[in-house]
Amino acid sequence: MENVQIGIIGGSGLYDMAEVTDRSEVTVKTPFGEPSGPYVTGTLRGKRVAFLARHGAGHRLSPSELNFRANIFGMKQLGVEYILSASAVGSLKDEMKPLDIVIPDQFIDRTRGRISTFFGNGLVAHVGFAHPFCKILSSLAYESGVAAGATMHKGGTYVCMEGPQFSTLAESNLYRSWGASIIGMTNLQEAKLAREAEICYSTIALVTDYDCWHPDHDSVTVDLIVANLTQNARTAQQIIATAVDRLPFERTCECAAALKFALITRPDAVPAKTKQDLAPLVAKYLT
Repeated sequence: MENVQIGIIGGSGLYDMAEVTDRSEVTVKTPFGEPSGPYVTGTLRGKRVAFLARHGAGHRLSPSELNFRANIFGMKQLGVEYILSASAVGSLKDEMKPLDIVIPDQFIDRTRGRISTFFGNGLVAHVGFAHPFCKILSSLAYESGVAAGATMHKGGTYVCMEGPQFSTLAESNLYRSWGASIIGMTNLQEAKLAREAEICYSTIALVTDYDCWHPDHDSVTVDLIVANLTQNARTAQQIIATAVDRLPFERTCECAAALKFALITRPDAVPAKTKQDLAPLVAKYLT
């Protein structure tokens, strides 16, 4: 299996990266089942990348159905050290307008029952997650957005809700009272798992519309959202390509060694199968 340093996860509207050449599809098997689909590996701005459509071919997987563990573990097996994740979101702030792009720096978890750790089965780990996004990669994504001419917002809190229904008005107003910036359904689990896998992770959040708190929300149509998604996806491709051009950077961030002091279980007490399954993550620490 080839070694690819840079991973790209495309969300609603971003199902492909047109600029990627020398393409091949790679099917990855993981201890956690199947990813959303095959990874498309290829060359982007002279770098080897792996692209995964988060919701599968034809957008057939809802946020609650996604196998986040398989998606991120597959990236790790390919050798990925950086993940740029594009995601459609609703805005909770007036100043974050449809077609704007947000590079969030915090999360609030409103999901229920999603598995968001690789650990268990005899091996316990507690990684730090106070700063859930890679600061260096997020800065690079922001700068790439500015270079692409997008209206960018650096920082903000992403509320990750369960879905697939959108928020009630009461919920939307609650999140605004908390000071949250945007709302989506997918990125929290990816970020947690990427941190456990010691992969730098950043979200490029594409604002499609205002959440239901906004007085103009009632006039929002599916056609409008799809049009905004399409336009945002083109911008996202530019941003990702520019960011890839500037990768890799020296990984002095906390992401690169997140497991160093996180494994609690005594090495000789870890079951052999768990060691084997998680070898891409923990082999260097359980010698």
